[in-house]
Amino acid sequence: MFKLDGLVAFLAVVEAGSISGAAQRLAKPKSVVSERLADLERELDTRLVQRTTRKLSLTEDGKVFRVRAERILAEIKEGTAELSERRGTLAGPLRLAAPVGFGILHLSAALGKFLAAHPDIDLTVDLNDRFVDAAADGFDAVLRHGPIGDTRLVAKRLASSRRLLVASPGYIARHGAPQSFDDLARHRGILYANRGSDWRFASPEGWVVARPRAALRVNNGIVMRDAAVAGLGLALLPAFFVHDGVAAGTLVEIDIGLAAESAELFIAYPRDRSASAKVLALVESLRASFGDPPYWNIPSAQQA
Repeated sequence: MFKLDGLVAFLAVVEAGSISGAAQRLAKPKSVVSERLADLERELDTRLVQRTTRKLSLTEDGKVFRVRAERILAEIKEGTAELSERRGTLAGPLRLAAPVGFGILHLSAALGKFLAAHPDIDLTVDLNDRFVDAAADGFDAVLRHGPIGDTRLVAKRLASSRRLLVASPGYIARHGAPQSFDDLARHRGILYANRGSDWRFASPEGWVVARPRAALRVNNGIVMRDAAVAGLGLALLPAFFVHDGVAAGTLVEIDIGLAAESAELFIAYPRDRSASAKVLALVESLRASFGDPPYWNIPSAQQA
């Protein structure tokens, strides 16, 4: 039966693209990595890696075996982590996906507190504004601000956020501030590219949707905020993006007499996997860091 250090060497070579690169990653002599890879190939009686003077590539058998090898090592890591949890400690890999803007502004400090409390967790965070598929992409959990429509996921609410209609003082000086819902149609908006019908407001008759002319469409809240500060148009953003700007006066909250739809922040994990103690600990840690109500919420314009 092949040894685990052969699997480790093989995957390191695949990820690094060379034996020398794998040796650096593993902090082992190049000769040791090469020998372990050769031993694994002898035990499997097949060539996994095609070596040439210019590059290294996987054979067809190597491509097939890579999937199995990754799965074996992942199971070993998870088994080790489960034993740690049974002993009352949290350890092992934890892979999380989160939106870029929220991750930069609020997640880094919160995760610092989480890792300080659980130093044996090996956390990987993928910041991405696309909607990653947690079930298919191998994430233990994903953070999203917005509804979770995927029935394969279990969603837990972390925090809520008011959404504020804002503009820069310069924009208001040039174009005036809208006074009503109907006024929004004559203004230019900075729009979130990944979601249609995003400007929803609660009226006595139910939800109404505004569709201002687009000054900019972009899939990142920080860019939207900065565009609003620059005076490009109105923006409707969660308070966690704009609370500092409103406090500093670089942005002004606009009151049109209707409340915008709130933004809910969720953490979700695949339904077919029971929530690990690591994920549950992360949920509680993030909730404690954000607060209830969260620290980024500010009084509404009507209450100010």
